[in-house]
Amino acid sequence: MKFGFWLPIFGGWLRNVDNENMPPTFEYAKTVIQAAEQWGYDTTLIAELYLNDIKGPEQDSLEAWTTAAGLAAVTEKIEIMTAVRPGFHNPAVTAKMAANIDQISNGRFTLNIVSAWWEEEARQYGGIFTAHDERYDRTEEFIDVIKGLWKEDTFSYKGKYYDIKDAHLNPKPVQRPNPILYAGGESERGKQVITEKCDAYVMHGGTVEEISAKIRGMKERRAEAGKQPFSSFGLAAYVICRDSEEEAQEELKRITDVKESNAYAGYNDFVNKSQLEQQVKLYDYSVSNRGLRPNLIGTPEQIADRIIEFEEAGIDLLLLQFSPQLEEMERFAKKVKPLVEKKRQKTKA
Repeated sequence: MKFGFWLPIFGGWLRNVDNENMPPTFEYAKTVIQAAEQWGYDTTLIAELYLNDIKGPEQDSLEAWTTAAGLAAVTEKIEIMTAVRPGFHNPAVTAKMAANIDQISNGRFTLNIVSAWWEEEARQYGGIFTAHDERYDRTEEFIDVIKGLWKEDTFSYKGKYYDIKDAHLNPKPVQRPNPILYAGGESERGKQVITEKCDAYVMHGGTVEEISAKIRGMKERRAEAGKQPFSSFGLAAYVICRDSEEEAQEELKRITDVKESNAYAGYNDFVNKSQLEQQVKLYDYSVSNRGLRPNLIGTPEQIADRIIEFEEAGIDLLLLQFSPQLEEMERFAKKVKPLVEKKRQKTKA
C-alpha cells in the first residue's frame, strides 16, 4: 500500500468549517510536502481548479501546475500527481510542461486526467465546457497528443479537436514511455476512455463493497480491451483519527453540521454535470470528494483494520485528506501506518 495525500491548496477540505489552520499559501504547501517526505508518504495529489470549490469561489487558492513545479524543486522522493483538465489546456504545451517538470523532479511527476464538471468556473476562465460525453471525446484526443509527443521524435495528429503537424518535443520526460496517467470516472464513456488510454484508476470515496465491485469491473474492461492490467487502483478518503471512537464521532458530527454557505457554490454542477454511480447528498459533499464514504474514522486500530480491508479489495494507493493537514498527517504516520504494516505481516503469517 502506498500512502498519499491531497495537497491543501484551498485552505482546507471542510465546507462547514471556516478556518482549518491550513492557509492556501505556497509556504504552507512546501512545509506539508517536505514533512510528508520525512514521515514516509509516497504521493501527493494537487487538484486543479481556478476557483475555490471548498471555501467559496471568492476565496484564495493555489494554481496547480506552478505549485507542482515549485514543489518538484524542493523535494527529493515524493511523487507529485497533478490534475489536468483538457478543456483548459493546449495538449502540446501541456506535454512540454509535463516533460519539463518530470525533468525537474527526476521522474516524479504524474498526471491526473480530469474531464471537468464545474460549468461556472469554465465560464469565468474561458474554458471549454460541453456535454458530458463530448468532454471525454476531447480528453481521448488530448491524451493521444501528449503521449504521442512524449514518445515520438516527430509527431503529427489530426482529430476533431486538435491538429498537430511535425511537432518536436525535447527533452522527453524522464519516465518512459510516459509519466503515469491516473484518472477517475464513473460514467460509461469515462470508463471507456480510462480503460483505453490511462495507466491507473482512482476512485473518490466508497465503501469496501462498492470499491471492490468497481475494481472487478475495471479489471474486466481492461482485459477485454487487450490491455495490460492497470498499474494501480487508488482511493480518495478523509481521515478522522482519535484516541477513542467517541472522540472521532464527535469530530465527524462537528464537520458535517451542514449550514448555508457559498462553499456549496459548485454542488449543483458537481451532481448534475457528472454521471455518478452513487447519489451525493449535502452530508457527503460537506467534506471534499466524498471522503467520508470509506469510513476511515475512529481509533488507529479501527482505521488500520479498514485500510487492510481496502487493500484486500485491491486498493494499493490511498489519497488522504486531513484537517488540520500537517498535525493530522503526522498523527496518521505515527499511529496508523505502523499498525497497518503490523496487521499486514500478521495476515501473511
